[in-house]
Amino acid sequence: MGNTGKISIYTKDQGAALGDLFGIFFEDINHAADGGLYAEMVRNRSFEFDPIDRQDYNGLTAWEKVELGEGKSSIQVEQEHPIHPRNPHYVAVEIIEAGEGVGIKNLGFNSGLPYRQGETYTFSMYASRSASFDEPVAVRLEGIDGTVYGEAKVMVTSEWTKYEVVVASSATDFSGRLAVVTKGNGTLYLDMISLFPTKTFRNRPGGLREDIATMLADLKPKFMRFPGGCLIHDGSLNAEDRDSMYRWKNTIGPVEQRPPRKNNWRYHQTLGLGYFEYFQFCEDIGAKPIPILPAGSDPHSQRFVPIDELGPWIDDALDLIEFANGDASTEWGSLRALLGHPEPFNLEYIGIGNEEIGEQFFERYTYFHQAIKTKYPDIQIINSSGPFAAGGEYERGWRSARDNGSDFVDEHYYQSPDWLLAHYHRYDSFSTDDPKVFLGEYASWGNTYYNALAEAAFMTGLEKNAHAVGLACYAPLLCNIDYVNWKPDLIWFNNHQVFGTANYYVQQMFMHHQGDHLLRMVTDGFAVPAQPAGNKERIEGKLLVGANLNEVVYRDIRLINHETGEVKTLTGKVEIGETEEDRRHRSEFGRNAVVGETGLKSYSLSMKAIRKNGSRGFIIFFGFQDEANYVVWEAGSHSNQESMVHAGSKGYRGCLTQSLFSPETGVEYHLEVRVDGRRIRTYVDGALINDTEHIAPVIEPLYCSASIEESTGDVIVKAVNVQDVDVQAQLQFADLHSDSLLMDVYDMSGYGLDEMNSLEAPAKIVPKYKRMQTPGNQVSYDFPKHSVTVFRVRKG
Repeated sequence: MGNTGKISIYTKDQGAALGDLFGIFFEDINHAADGGLYAEMVRNRSFEFDPIDRQDYNGLTAWEKVELGEGKSSIQVEQEHPIHPRNPHYVAVEIIEAGEGVGIKNLGFNSGLPYRQGETYTFSMYASRSASFDEPVAVRLEGIDGTVYGEAKVMVTSEWTKYEVVVASSATDFSGRLAVVTKGNGTLYLDMISLFPTKTFRNRPGGLREDIATMLADLKPKFMRFPGGCLIHDGSLNAEDRDSMYRWKNTIGPVEQRPPRKNNWRYHQTLGLGYFEYFQFCEDIGAKPIPILPAGSDPHSQRFVPIDELGPWIDDALDLIEFANGDASTEWGSLRALLGHPEPFNLEYIGIGNEEIGEQFFERYTYFHQAIKTKYPDIQIINSSGPFAAGGEYERGWRSARDNGSDFVDEHYYQSPDWLLAHYHRYDSFSTDDPKVFLGEYASWGNTYYNALAEAAFMTGLEKNAHAVGLACYAPLLCNIDYVNWKPDLIWFNNHQVFGTANYYVQQMFMHHQGDHLLRMVTDGFAVPAQPAGNKERIEGKLLVGANLNEVVYRDIRLINHETGEVKTLTGKVEIGETEEDRRHRSEFGRNAVVGETGLKSYSLSMKAIRKNGSRGFIIFFGFQDEANYVVWEAGSHSNQESMVHAGSKGYRGCLTQSLFSPETGVEYHLEVRVDGRRIRTYVDGALINDTEHIAPVIEPLYCSASIEESTGDVIVKAVNVQDVDVQAQLQFADLHSDSLLMDVYDMSGYGLDEMNSLEAPAKIVPKYKRMQTPGNQVSYDFPKHSVTVFRVRKG
């Protein structure tokens, strides 16, 4: 064995309550809703796709003309006589020659509409026609070649009417089409053409895709955060605009009355999955709802509601709480009852804002906080601390939370596995007197087994700091494999298959076996693990300067040795540029120039820099070992608003710190990076901008936590071994006196660090289960290398 040691668990010595610690976060990114969880099979069902949503969209996206035999027709999208003003467009099929039938067919998502032999599908549409009222309109489930798998017919009148039929499929085809055809003459008008599997999650009409919803339910999350994400606050301030911020009142009521919406992830959002459906789904899977609302502040586009016009936005928050919790005699509670849910949803949490930066949001947050606490003092309010793990805006968020008495602070970060291991103790020093942490978005950059292993180790640290961390959820949750906006993701799918990643099974293990209270745990006797290679005392390597979608000039580049005072001029001048075309054909390390190298422990890299054109700022690499391991300062990144220090480790990148900085074109700046050991400070014209430490991971013998579950009395022990060797340990349950112990053991091990689940091998990486019985109150156990293990222990 590589190590031996002892783990003592004191089952009578309870610590902090774990509460609602582990949950999920749903955002309509990667077609997570439309084309995903929302079971609608028709794409662009209401002909509302528009270039506003995405440049190549139009009202007939995903539709094709059908002309059978000698049939001829003209098809166009109109809006003179809509079924509802909020759904203004519909299609007009003018029958020029009836032939064997004319009409339209839908191509669906992915490869097409997925049909399964023997299953039924609920079709609906709004339709009217100008003539030939005795001529049926045929609804057909088809293959690409026109083979008909199922058909139903309806008779359409001259007035807009909703028609609904159930159609069975005689074949299995995951690349199907849906056709609507007719004969006769005149014009056939169609809108809200819809097809759902009859079998949805909980068999709700117009509901959720059963396989994806079941995977979410099988996690057994304590809560669900929804509906985003950046789509919450990225948009216009006008609720009636197609590209407005996410306004929850637009998402309730009949689907044909919900307005089309531009999703900020560059596609169309039908809002068929709206706030009522989110609340209902939370109830179905036993997860507490955590809705997130905008505060009239868009940091991406610098749009802000004037303070004296915040009233309607604050009312939205108060009305949402009434919608969720008010009885049927209230205005919004009565609407909930009218929608079919007279009982309240028992909302406990609400979030204001998402990844907010800038004083404008935090000024507005105060008004929301005061109004909500005045009317609903028991509602727990979640503040924001920006999209990074440290820095000026992160600290601003925490100051706001302390000043306002927020219940939670929403932290977000996506990091390398090494960062998670290095920050295992991140929350050890957080105070119980502060607001609690809601880790509302986190992940390591990948879906390999190694990513899942590092996340599991970090999660034991979240559990052990339940005094400070109240809620945590991995993000993003879902991804349609043919519409990727962001990765990694917890669950991947196409139009007929779904699989959970290794990360998914780690989350499931922790959610199924969370426990209610921490138990005191003491570890001793373990050998010191072998530590990762690399210099822990300093940041050394090549020095580079680069361009970032702009043209920049660097001059007077100098290296200052702070231990000796020596000043070395590296180069006089570097001119460098990067275009959009360059960006498309390069890695993130292209368009830069090496200006030197250092192995010093304490030094500064100093230069003058000016942006000649472009929309972003400056890039300075230091400690550059290779394209997998480096540190970089981006001064003026993203929307030219931020100064960030990133670190790459083993090919994974993560942000160490972030602050605000917006360089101007034509202005020369004095830039300096100061490195002292692993501490990094950046300066612009002598002013400190960033101050951070690039902490190197120190591997623990085992990453462990222990808790007790009140309903069963089970003692739960989690242990993660990230080492390349097995670890032998003696588990002693110090005050669980029994002749024998019964142990349920859930183990994930034996996988290569680069292995992943896939559509072809969805269960390649899954936990295994075994039962053990041991005499007395202790047991020896060999923790395999690269393993995640959960014990449930009770008296035998």
